[in-house]
Amino acid sequence: MLNTDFRPGSPVWLDLSSPDTRASVDFYTALFGWTFDSAGPEAGGYGFFQLDGRTVAALGPLADEAALPGWTLYFATQDADRTTELVQKAGGSVRFAPFDVFTAGRMAGFTDPTGAEFAVWQPHDTRGLDLVNEEVSLCWAECYSVDAERARAFYRAVFDWQERDVPFGEAFYTVLTPAGGGTEDAHGGIVQLGPERTARGTGSHWLPYFEVPNVDASLAIAGRLGATVRIPATDVHGVGRLAQLLDPHGAAFAVITSAAPAA
Repeated sequence: MLNTDFRPGSPVWLDLSSPDTRASVDFYTALFGWTFDSAGPEAGGYGFFQLDGRTVAALGPLADEAALPGWTLYFATQDADRTTELVQKAGGSVRFAPFDVFTAGRMAGFTDPTGAEFAVWQPHDTRGLDLVNEEVSLCWAECYSVDAERARAFYRAVFDWQERDVPFGEAFYTVLTPAGGGTEDAHGGIVQLGPERTARGTGSHWLPYFEVPNVDASLAIAGRLGATVRIPATDVHGVGRLAQLLDPHGAAFAVITSAAPAA
């Protein structure tokens, strides 16, 4: 499960790019009970979603007119420049080269060889999110890929993630754990996109999961706020009840009410 130890390769940050940040603030604060704290005019509209004063995610405007709304997952690195080299060597591409964010840290953005975008964060003053794996915070990260095997090879080369395949229906689900971690440190998974999804135009992407007390209640609230359901609420044995949504601007995310741990 996610934690704030932030081993290299584990999810460390999450932000939303939106064409209308004010509307996005209204949506997510109403859905999750978050508050929003602007980083000030020098940050270009960037700010932080918080719960009881602890940062759970961030929000900023689209980088340019061609950019699409969406959530970006950041993975921890001790050296953003070295990770950039590994990404390129493994067949990925650089969306933006490493740069310093004031004194907070150093970041870079990439696209994996199958088309999924992600970023890395090398911490300085800001280690990462203050809260994960608790109610209305990030609890899981999932890569849906048009070529799951190629994606696994890429991330293995970049982050040295440990992999464990578990049965999932008629296929397998690859559970990801940071290098050197145990099974309790698993932070996400890689899923092969099926032909029915790709036929509808769904491409490779990373999907954040937020823990909620009641998935069905969250779906009802999200619907009233203008979201659409991408995958309806489903029970997964041993995992919990989960659903996938598109916010009013089309950014994909998931909600889950995790199953109670086995006795």
